[in-house]
Amino acid sequence: MIYNGQEIMLSEQITLEQFLVTKNYDILKIAIELNSQIIPKTQYGQVVLNNTDKLEVVSFVGGG
Repeated sequence: MIYNGQEIMLSEQITLEQFLVTKNYDILKIAIELNSQIIPKTQYGQVVLNNTDKLEVVSFVGGG
């Protein structure tokens, strides 16, 4: 799988939500693009990742 521009191998089936938790993301502060499509937060638990996917995680940063 391509994750934020780097190739990684998934060792097992994992949902998008499980993957994000393992990477310590705050679900409320990110947006997901999977295979060129934006994934709604409500679907994170249903989407199963595989090694042919391209995943981009964008974090929102506050500031001023």
